Amino acid sequence: MTANDTIILALPKGRILKELKPLLAGCGIVPEPAFEDDKARQLLFATNAPNLRIVRVRSFDVATFVAFGAAHLGVAGNDVLMEFDYPELYSPLDLKIGDCRLSVAEPQDLSQEDDPGKWSHIRVATKYPEVTKRHFAARGVQAECIKLNGAMELAPSLGLCRRIVDLVSSGATLRANGLVEIETIAQITSRLIVNRAALKTRHGEVGQLIDRFSEVVDAA
Repeated sequence: MTANDTIILALPKGRILKELKPLLAGCGIVPEPAFEDDKARQLLFATNAPNLRIVRVRSFDVATFVAFGAAHLGVAGNDVLMEFDYPELYSPLDLKIGDCRLSVAEPQDLSQEDDPGKWSHIRVATKYPEVTKRHFAARGVQAECIKLNGAMELAPSLGLCRRIVDLVSSGATLRANGLVEIETIAQITSRLIVNRAALKTRHGEVGQLIDRFSEVVDAA
């Protein structure tokens, strides 16, 4: 078998991967044992299917790998899809995992006197500058975005900005840092994504994987 015969499935590291494992099992996909080691330096893994390999990368990189053809399929949150908006990607299936929301948050004391309806310009720390700018521009607010890849919750207390846009699940991290949600931009779940060109050129194999994932999600 040559590299050109192999189907590559890109999966995100971290919390979502744990939620994905039962879906993989339901699809009959069994990665090699090293895949279970979160500390493994290995990034590309064989599976029980001779023509299927898994690449494990950061969640934001999954969409890039699939969009540019390094992987045929992948799993990414719609927060990532909204931020990059790659035309090369097709998102045929909501996997109904990774449920959270993309929200605007600010210090609790500020929220007691703040009126978002009067905003004309705001400075925001976020991992999602494009989504944030589009969201606020739609209501005539200019958003100055400070790009951070983590520790967003510290930005207001350290004087970097007064507000953040970040993913929120339970809200515990916000509360621990004296922040409260004041607006939800979007509800987020993880999606199965496909490279459009791969869907045409490898329709049988890619289409079969989409169908297997769909059956597992429908049965849940």
